[in-house]
Amino acid sequence: MAELLLELFSEEIPARMQAEGAQALGRLVAQALAPLAPENIRCFDAPRRIALVATVAPAVAASRSTERGPRASAPEAALAGFLRKHGASREQLREEGGFWMLERETPGIDAAALIAEALPGLLRRFPWPKSMRWGRGSNFAWVRPLRRILCLLDGRVVPVTLREGDDDGHGLASADLTEGHRFLAPGAFAVRSAAEWQEKLAERFVLVERAERRRRIALGLHAAAAAHGLTLVEDDGLLDEVAGLVEWPVPLLGAIDPSFMDLPPEVMQVSMRVNQRYFALRDATGQPAPFFAFAANVEATDGGRTIVAGNERVLRARFADARHFWDHDRMQRLAGRVAALDAITFHADLGSQGERVRRLVTLSAHIAPLVGAAAEEAGRAALLAKADLTTGMVGEFPELQGVMGRYYALHDGEKPAVADAVRDHYAPRGAADSVPTAPVAVAVALADRLIQLAGFFAIGQKPSGSGDPYALRRAALGVVRIVRDNRLRLNLRPLIAATGLGDASTAEEVLAFLAERLRIQLRAEGARHDVLAAVLATGLDDDLCRLLARTDAVTAFLASEDGANLLTASRRAANILRIEERRDGPHDGPVDPALLAEPDESALAAALGVAEGVVELALAKEDFAAAMAGLAALRVPLDGFFDRVTVNIAASELRRNRLRLLARVRAAMNRTADFSCIEG
Repeated sequence: MAELLLELFSEEIPARMQAEGAQALGRLVAQALAPLAPENIRCFDAPRRIALVATVAPAVAASRSTERGPRASAPEAALAGFLRKHGASREQLREEGGFWMLERETPGIDAAALIAEALPGLLRRFPWPKSMRWGRGSNFAWVRPLRRILCLLDGRVVPVTLREGDDDGHGLASADLTEGHRFLAPGAFAVRSAAEWQEKLAERFVLVERAERRRRIALGLHAAAAAHGLTLVEDDGLLDEVAGLVEWPVPLLGAIDPSFMDLPPEVMQVSMRVNQRYFALRDATGQPAPFFAFAANVEATDGGRTIVAGNERVLRARFADARHFWDHDRMQRLAGRVAALDAITFHADLGSQGERVRRLVTLSAHIAPLVGAAAEEAGRAALLAKADLTTGMVGEFPELQGVMGRYYALHDGEKPAVADAVRDHYAPRGAADSVPTAPVAVAVALADRLIQLAGFFAIGQKPSGSGDPYALRRAALGVVRIVRDNRLRLNLRPLIAATGLGDASTAEEVLAFLAERLRIQLRAEGARHDVLAAVLATGLDDDLCRLLARTDAVTAFLASEDGANLLTASRRAANILRIEERRDGPHDGPVDPALLAEPDESALAAALGVAEGVVELALAKEDFAAAMAGLAALRVPLDGFFDRVTVNIAASELRRNRLRLLARVRAAMNRTADFSCIEG
């Protein structure tokens, strides 16, 4: 096997595109060079390059193949089409067994030749999310201007050129050259292998392994913070981004002007993160520290003092802007901003943000007593929930919606429960977020999501495939998590209807969508999501907690010996009924006691009568474990029935009566779940 090293060196690639670009390179090269059986593909990405290393076969061996063509008696046009398809001539054909046969010899090809042939087209069609053209004389596009192509096969340059017809491809052709750090080690240098490439780049202040850059940034920032008795505010997303911004990370700490420390910590953190890619710090008590951390891309001769001073100046200007928004926003009460929401469109078919808020006020007050909240407080929180969308701070930092609303509400003297609900009704924003637990926040959070779901379902804007532009899956999962985590006993169907959006069919669609999100969540948790599907098949219960309790009871039942055996027997009954009902069904009439000729069918009928009563009473009390215990009593008589009673006998009256008995068994089982939906 031969070692292939391919590096595409360019101007700075946006951090968010680097890793995906490297993975795409690996995938496309593997496809294009499939005849060479590439193995051990390793992809690299850094601010100014994506690269891969792989082992490939040194050549593709020559091969011979035989292709059967039309019959010898086929029309001339059919034969001509076959030859045209394969680019062959009539002289290459031979007749065998009444068919024309085409023998083709494929010559072998050297790996370098195949690579040189495949790469230009691959690079011209590379799937960057966004590409650009530069200079003149070429239509070649890349994410940023491409400067070098390094392509080596066992240390020798593979001649790859981007020239295509009249397009000179910016004159780019492969070589054995790459470049180190733009400032610390400028200029090109040659390499002969992947190991030398990685080693020499490290000597020239470039770490090509993203994981290594990330590790150094994290360790360095934590160490720098610890040296001052501080802790770093963990931010994995920012850490990933910074790893794509620096080739040679140098961790540094800067000081925050004390005059800005009275700004809300969320404002400071978001401003540092969004504008400057700085990390926030906390002191020993967990309070915001007057310092920030960042990763420089150079090792300065003065230990970084000049770099730190420059970043401190920039941060003072950023915080001065934040100070302006903070002071200016508080000059107007949050309640006074609500009217301005009428001028902000929520959706063309759903009206303004003001209309959305009016629906939210009504539904929040309706839900409040059901979750232990005061209707007046829930209505007030709903009224103020979206008002901070009109503030300068949220306009600058949309991530702070809700957070700033709480601060402004507290400044205005609103009740803490109301202010907290303004912030917390957005939770959970993601899978890692906790759900609101305070009753007022719960009421507003549920109302907000139900209005969102009902509204977009009513206008036909439902998620499809991977498309979900209005984040309805996230909204539905939020409803599911709020209900589950708070163990709320709510009937969601009337609450969806109370949004005033859509009709009864809309409520059913939303409810089914919520149930599907619950099923997917259970699957992600490793729970028996097929059991939930079985429970749902008996009817769409709009109380999620009751639905889960039934699911848990059925799951526990199936894990028992009685449950497993009864499942087998019920499937047997269902299979018999399915076959016989195609013939002359349905067989769902009453069982005639006078036609119970065998002791085992009489025993089953008697046990069934008892079980039906037990199940009915238990379900009414929502004692699902007792319902399953009632069904378990059917195991022995049902086994006896199948062991000693023949269903399909010649006597038609007895046959129909026994089928009706089995249909009654199926109906009793289906009172808790449709056991035909159980997997395994």
